[in-house]
Amino acid sequence: MTGKRRADTMEENRVKLIAAARKAFAEKGFAAASMDDLTASVNLTRGALYHHFGDKKGLLAAVVNQIDSEMAQHASQAAADVTDGREKLLAEGVAYIRSALDEEVRRIVLLDGPAFLGNPAQWPGQNSCLDATRKRLASMAERGEIKAVDPAATAFLLNSAAFNAAQWIAASEDPQQALPRVIAVFTLLVESLRPER
Repeated sequence: MTGKRRADTMEENRVKLIAAARKAFAEKGFAAASMDDLTASVNLTRGALYHHFGDKKGLLAAVVNQIDSEMAQHASQAAADVTDGREKLLAEGVAYIRSALDEEVRRIVLLDGPAFLGNPAQWPGQNSCLDATRKRLASMAERGEIKAVDPAATAFLLNSAAFNAAQWIAASEDPQQALPRVIAVFTLLVESLRPER
């Protein structure tokens, strides 16, 4: 019973640290967020942070992974009622791109994430999304719903386009003005997969 309670406490501490970091990184940015303030806000020590995440960057990676997973879920929900394969890809991509307007997503995932964690194509959440897109494209190509394209290359380009479009919006001086421009081009990209009749 003691082992179970200890495991529960460890998981609770992990969840607390991620929540505190998410708040601090959104409000102050990764570089300015203090580990001491962050851990103190949830009555934990730096030792707890190091134990669970290794260092501050490890904590950022956990926060980015959590938010990126939520972005993917939101994109999937946005396309839940769409039956056409291309339209579903488009709806998911557009929902993902629109997430750049969310301040937490903008600062943590789109700006600080790549700046401190490196290439997003190497993030676990991005790799999972990439694999799911590749499988869907392969299936769509087999059914003749899209042109006969390399599903791995196409998935990489579509996912990269959505992420980089969101990043471009996040860094722009006027995100609301940038959004429709990006969506128009992303739509052309997805529509280019339409098979020729």
